[in-house]
Amino acid sequence: MREISAEIQSWPISGAFTISRGAKTEARVVVARVSENGLTGQGECVPYARYGENEKDVLAAIKGQQQAIADGMSREELQRAMPRGAARNALDCALWDLEAKLACKPAWELASLTAPRALTTAYTLSLAAPDDMREAAAKAAKRPILKLKLGQGGDEDVARVEAVRAGAPNAALIVDANEGWKPEDVLPLAREFARLGVSLIEQPLPAKDDEVLRGIESPVPLCADESAHGLEGMRRLVGLYDFVNVKLDKTGGLTEALAVIRCAKLRKLRVMVGCMVATSLAMAPAMLVAQQADYVDLDGPLLLAKDREPALRYEGSLVYPPERELWG
Repeated sequence: MREISAEIQSWPISGAFTISRGAKTEARVVVARVSENGLTGQGECVPYARYGENEKDVLAAIKGQQQAIADGMSREELQRAMPRGAARNALDCALWDLEAKLACKPAWELASLTAPRALTTAYTLSLAAPDDMREAAAKAAKRPILKLKLGQGGDEDVARVEAVRAGAPNAALIVDANEGWKPEDVLPLAREFARLGVSLIEQPLPAKDDEVLRGIESPVPLCADESAHGLEGMRRLVGLYDFVNVKLDKTGGLTEALAVIRCAKLRKLRVMVGCMVATSLAMAPAMLVAQQADYVDLDGPLLLAKDREPALRYEGSLVYPPERELWG
């Protein structure tokens, strides 16, 4: 009989992680485990207050599936039994991991994917004053892709990007406003950022206000994050955004994330695969989705003071697929 266990864990962040909505110094994650015949599959999620989630409710939601899991609930049944979000992500990934162990096959093979390869991830610079961001960029200048957290738009965000470009003149730049701008800011800032060689602008407006993006001709491609969750609503993104940021905590796990990737490509949307600040256990299943992405942003463990063991292998910005001991 299958059994569930789950726990809340705290992982210190190196320094602080700051975006337009606030700062944090620790990553609070929930780890789910599903065991059968002496084998255990694991999955990690990050409850996100932006979506009305907290650790206590996510933990309860996972444990609330004990009877269904004991009765043999499949991953497909899990999609119908739980709403997308962090709790379903942890359970879905734990079931993938368990199935791989029981079948003595890697998860990528169970998913009918090709063997994963090492990928280049973006590296995130927290929101800060321009001079501080220039210094952070200079320290990370050898990384090929930097992702900048920006603020409320206007001249100060331009100054931040100019500072980062000065500190890392050769890096590709992605900017992430985390819903911080006003509609009238989008085109002027996009023109400034095109001048500075920015490759992508992520979620410039609050999700509730993004319809004003329809049909605008931004000189820098726009990427949906808070506006994009799972399969529902994908059609609406066409004409608003050029990219969609796929995160397992939003899709509710690897199962729907793979479906979202297929849907995005059918709708001619390009893909970024992103993450919350979390450990290698959360990144491992996302590495399977990231094989099909145009941009990869799986740097969560690089922002921590320490990672779990075993961990993903990072060599600079190159991240390698998980070993079986970690996940899948």
